[in-house]
Amino acid sequence: MKQALHERLIGWRRHLHAHPELSLHEHATARFVAARLEELGIPHVTGVGGAGIVATLARGPSNRSVGLRADMDALPITETTGLAHASRNPGVMHACGHDGHTVSLLGAAALLLADPNWSGTVQLVFQPAEEGYGGALSMLADGLLERFPMERIFGYHNWPGLAAGTVAIHDGPCMAGGARVSITLHGLAGHAAMPHLTRDTMVAAGHLIVALQSVVSRNIDPLETAVISIGMVEGGVAANQICDVVTLRGTHRTFKPEVRDAVDAGIRRVADGIAATFGMTAEVEITPGMGPVVNDPACAAMVADAAGEAGLTLRRDLPPTMASEDFGWYLSRRPGAFMWIGNGAGDGGRGLHNPNYDFNDAILPAAAAALAGTAKRALLAA
Repeated sequence: MKQALHERLIGWRRHLHAHPELSLHEHATARFVAARLEELGIPHVTGVGGAGIVATLARGPSNRSVGLRADMDALPITETTGLAHASRNPGVMHACGHDGHTVSLLGAAALLLADPNWSGTVQLVFQPAEEGYGGALSMLADGLLERFPMERIFGYHNWPGLAAGTVAIHDGPCMAGGARVSITLHGLAGHAAMPHLTRDTMVAAGHLIVALQSVVSRNIDPLETAVISIGMVEGGVAANQICDVVTLRGTHRTFKPEVRDAVDAGIRRVADGIAATFGMTAEVEITPGMGPVVNDPACAAMVADAAGEAGLTLRRDLPPTMASEDFGWYLSRRPGAFMWIGNGAGDGGRGLHNPNYDFNDAILPAAAAALAGTAKRALLAA
């Protein structure tokens, strides 16, 4: 990548970082992306599945097609980096690098525009609402694959802790499917000094948090993989009152449908059992959020070949992660692959979803090259 293009991309990335928008609210981000596509002279359609944008690059006689996807939304996190381009929107931050993903895709578009050695159609998918708000499903429901045909689809996520610019690709499972879990315990409120006249939901919630861990450790085959984590406890309005309602919120992650179903059933069974033990009732809601990201091996090979051709370091030995990504919904409809590209050291709080995180601008050329090269490989594939 020429230095001038790299510097241009850095400027775009830092603008997006300074102006993050939450899922379902990426309107200024979408306008910025559309303006950059206009500068590049790439036709595009806005408003796909909400704030989504699809741009189309087409040339030559080939009828082959491929999709490249980037996400655009930020997180409800207060940034602590102190950088000159730190978030100007209080309580909102690009703490997962979607600003870098978006600009990497714009960079890939610029590289493909300047490269005469390909023929076919490349669909550039700029997706909103990846962070658990159904952005991929919204774009699919709005006819993404029918309106913008693509035989395969590819994407990437930056990966702190992996050497900067290194491409990692998996055959098969890459990232877990996720679901949101909400459990509300309904008891009987009363004075904290007279607990025998109440049904204490706070005590029951404590037992439930611990008991839920037995779902994985004692109900799932040890050779399979699953995680249940409770991240929020909501309840109580006064220190001297036993409250009548406590809600636990969390997530579970799995790779296989049968394991997901077993975890769902286990959560419901344990919640009902704990509630019955303490003389109260439980209301359980489990909302599927993201399907597992499972790479097609042939498509993973295209990523590996493209990385090699671009002179990038390639890793094929990394284990999958229990983190989730809604790219899996695309892979349930089309073959494709999702790569990780190293963001460099992740220590010092520079990991994903951390208030001290920042996308590494030095990897923009590698990410753009990997995406563009993969698209070219896919257009040549049988």
